[in-house]
Formats: sequence, structure tokens, C-alpha cells
Amino acid sequence: MKKIISLFMALGMVLSLAACSTNQSPSESTLEAQQPTDEAGKTLVVYYSATGNTENVANYVATATDGDLFELEPIEPYSDADLNWTDDNSRVVREHDNPDECDIALVKSTVENWDEYDTIFIGYYPIWWGIAAWPVDRFIEANDFTGKTVIPFATSSSSGLGKSGKLLAQKAGTGDWQEGRRFRSGVSESDVTAWVESLEG
Repeated sequence: MKKIISLFMALGMVLSLAACSTNQSPSESTLEAQQPTDEAGKTLVVYYSATGNTENVANYVATATDGDLFELEPIEPYSDADLNWTDDNSRVVREHDNPDECDIALVKSTVENWDEYDTIFIGYYPIWWGIAAWPVDRFIEANDFTGKTVIPFATSSSSGLGKSGKLLAQKAGTGDWQEGRRFRSGVSESDVTAWVESLEG
């Protein structure tokens, strides 16, 4: 009889220990598995600005999105005279009339950690003959936009986006390209921020 009682007592202790072990805190590996992961990618604001207006908007967009900035810089910068499209002898007119001269080399055309970005804003000015300033083309051709949302924007005192965004999308061949927006020169930061917030809605 004493042996049976001892056996039951021993069995009870084993069950109690098992119950206690199930109430212990999760292991460190379990806690790590339960931690939320930041799956949202980063935002990159790429821009070419001949006169500084597009640079201002790019800065506003970067602030509103907590994004990184990347400036497109031609190895051979454009002077004010180069940009005078009303002068038949200017650089932009010559390049426009001779497509082989539109391949503008950049100081840097690829971005470090490109795969970390899932939203790309691309800003440019001037809009020449209804298309984006061609220094942007080299960047578009040098990068793969697969899986990225691409949002063009531009500044201009009068010209609209024209077919610039669609042509860039065709040149890229990849990415989810949005319609984009043209801002007037000297647009306020609040107007740009409102536009960015409207994209998130």
C-alpha cells in the first residue's frame, strides 16, 4: 500500500513540474520570432535641377516622406546659355536636333542599396519639348525598377508634364509608374506636402 501511495505521489510531482514548465516565459528564439518586422521599404527622391526649383521640391518631398535624396549631376554641367532653348545654337537645341548627343554622362547614375527602396520619386527640370531633361535618361537606363512605385514630378513656370512621365516609363520598361505632378516654380512646401499626403490616402 505504501508503494502505491509513493507511486501516486511521484506521478503527481511529475505532472506538477510539467505544468510549471508550460507556464514559463517564451524562449529567446520565440520572442525574436514574435517581434514585428519592418517590411515597408524606403523612399528615394531622385532629381535633376538646372535652376534650383526642382531641388527645392525634392527637398520638400524628402522631408514629407522621410526619404533619401539623390542628385543627378551631369559630368559636363549646363550653363545658362546652354539651357536657352530659344537660341538655335545653344547646347540643348543642338542635343535635341542630334539625338546621339542626348546621352548625357552623369557623375553617378546608380544608387547604393538600391534594393532597399520601394518608392522612387523622380524630379526634373527643364521639360524640353514635352520630355524630361535628358540627363534623367541615363539614370533610368542604369537601374531596374522592378517592384518599385515610381512617381515623377517636375517644376515649370508654364510647361506641363507632357509625355515626359510616359516616355520615362517606356524607357525604364519596369516599375509601377504613377501619373506624377507638375509644380509651378516657387511652389510652397505646404503644397508639396499636401500632394505627398494625397498619394498615401
